Amino acid sequence: MGFKLAAVMAMLMVAMGGAFSWYYNDTQERIGVLRENNAKLETAVEISENSLQTLQEDVVRLNQANKQLQADLQAAEAYGDELQSKLRKLDLVQDALKDPEKLEGKMNGATAKLWRGITEDTGGDGSSPLPNWLQSGEQTGAGGESGNSDREDTDTNGAETEASPAN
Repeated sequence: MGFKLAAVMAMLMVAMGGAFSWYYNDTQERIGVLRENNAKLETAVEISENSLQTLQEDVVRLNQANKQLQADLQAAEAYGDELQSKLRKLDLVQDALKDPEKLEGKMNGATAKLWRGITEDTGGDGSSPLPNWLQSGEQTGAGGESGNSDREDTDTNGAETEASPAN
């Protein structure tokens, strides 16, 4: 009987040792998974915090840009109002009836100045020749009878055409 009892006790101890070993290994595996998940969560929290900080900085930067755009818009609107006021003061129809050659020269000079400005703004140096369709008031006698339709001038030196001061 002692032998049977010893065998049962030995089997019970082996079973308990196996159960403890399984429990220990299972717990260690769970702890490993939990550590990995915790590391992932910490990384996700850090990314979220960085994203939130970036968004807050972007909001501040966009608000500043918006204020600048509003100021620029107000300046542009004021300039537009100023131009409209100047145009109201000018009577281009009456000027054209009084002295069409002078008005044509002024218009061509202003167009040449604008053309050079566009050329400079798009990467040119502003010294390139003016296009053939843009007549110079000084070169053609500011209009004449033929107007623009028969113009065949190839001399488009931009230095000869300047905007005349408007009076």
